[in-house]
Amino acid sequence: MKTLQKGFTLIELMIVVAIIGILAAVALPAYQTYSDRARFAELVIAATPLKTAVELAIQTRGAALADLDSGSVGIPATITVGTAVHGSSVTDGAITLVWRSDGTSLAAETFILTAQGDVPPVQWVSSGSCVTTGLC
Repeated sequence: MKTLQKGFTLIELMIVVAIIGILAAVALPAYQTYSDRARFAELVIAATPLKTAVELAIQTRGAALADLDSGSVGIPATITVGTAVHGSSVTDGAITLVWRSDGTSLAAETFILTAQGDVPPVQWVSSGSCVTTGLC
């Protein structure tokens, strides 16, 4: 009598588990980077009111870059980094934002926007640690 094989052999199951393990090992770090970039977008968006204030100071008051500091010519005051708040400051037209000190992998990451000249329309250049880590 001839018997028919039913089900999977042990080696076939081990190959499937190995393939799933390899895919998971590749996917998890990529997902972590993706989720960090999505969370860091919060800080990039927080730069918008500061950019607007700097651009308004240049356009309406004719301010030079050296005059564009936090707490002057309509630019909001400096905010110190805390566990629940991101830090921000403006110095000579350069906007610096720092991720809050919340103990995550993003803590102390910086996003810097530098105004390229004081003639409208203002062009901005991004820099900071977020550029080297691929977060912004």
